[in-house]
Amino acid sequence: MARETVQAHADAPAGLPLAGLRIIAVEQYGAGPFGTQHLADLGAEVIKIENPHDGGDVGRAVGPHYFGPGDSHFYQSFNRNKKSITLDLKKPEGQEALRRLASKADVVFNNLRGDLPAKLGLTYAHLKDVNPSLVCGHLSAYGRTGSRAAWPGYDYLMQAEAGYLSLTGEPDGPPARMGLSIIDLMTGTTAAMGLLAGVVGARASGVGRDIDVSLFDVALHNLAYVATWYLNAGRAIGRETRSSHPSLTPSQLYKTQDGWIFLMCNKEKFWTVLAQCIGKPEWIDDPEFKTFADRLAHRDRITQELDAVLQTATTEAWMKRFAGKVPAAPVYDVAQALESDFVAEQELLLNFEHASGPVRMVASPVRAGPHPTRPAPAMGEHTDSVLQQAGFSAQQIAQMRSTGAI
Repeated sequence: MARETVQAHADAPAGLPLAGLRIIAVEQYGAGPFGTQHLADLGAEVIKIENPHDGGDVGRAVGPHYFGPGDSHFYQSFNRNKKSITLDLKKPEGQEALRRLASKADVVFNNLRGDLPAKLGLTYAHLKDVNPSLVCGHLSAYGRTGSRAAWPGYDYLMQAEAGYLSLTGEPDGPPARMGLSIIDLMTGTTAAMGLLAGVVGARASGVGRDIDVSLFDVALHNLAYVATWYLNAGRAIGRETRSSHPSLTPSQLYKTQDGWIFLMCNKEKFWTVLAQCIGKPEWIDDPEFKTFADRLAHRDRITQELDAVLQTATTEAWMKRFAGKVPAAPVYDVAQALESDFVAEQELLLNFEHASGPVRMVASPVRAGPHPTRPAPAMGEHTDSVLQQAGFSAQQIAQMRSTGAI
């Protein structure tokens, strides 16, 4: 479907599946904001609570690129289609405002250190008296229980401890992290799923709950089949040459005339098609190449022979020959990836109308209707309007401002 866009500022953008869902988010940096941005892109009203005394979301200051003071490219990447209010939750007036907002919300979410939600009144136990059906979501580094509840933690630490660095890079190189903050992104996505599950349950039963997600738990869970191999067969895999699959071949990088191509013949039929496409039909009946197990045992030979053939033409030429027949991908840098013809065809890049001009960002991967294109809010941009909707008078808001509560 074509990517329509709407300049949505209403609380419930028409046609989006989460219109009417209200989320109060005490969030900052990457993982938490990424999770709620998924929901905002799908129509949820996400109200960020930012501390007026410390510059708000720390992501606003993450460089090196900025649209203006307190408005980094990093911040815009995680906070579009949201609202922002300033509120000091350590002040009694801030707690009163939080409770009023929670009384009319579906979710109160935070991505604070594990010991802080209880201290700041963000748990279900603290808020159920004002809203029994409220879902209280908590994204932390190591969880809210156990010996590490008060520990700070970040993506790269999780990659290190959960084994990722032992799986990434060439076998003779040093341990290497993934080039993206993949644990932050996966934990945010997992949190979004958890919040929606909580809301479905609360709407069915009338009773809310706490939902917990941690960076460490997600990092470990993502080991998936690698963990199962170790836990049940005692096999702890390591790094493989050329980013190859540990048990299938050809499924790795190969050299072309002008660079690299990634082939993945992860079904038996694709080996036959590959052999025909590259003019090597004799490989189909070669006893060393007949089955997955045969090819794995002779991976080095396959690598050498495929390199020799593939280096006779460019990556682009091979992609045209393999298209729709052999699972293959060109190896692009970030610029090439974003500017590819396929990305343009699928309308995966959108303009968000920022005060400084259009801001280009990648669209939501969930296609569910017109994509809202409101840029990330200025700090406190919606403080007065949100508090007024919660029942605070202009005089009360002015008083809160004078005491530093907002």
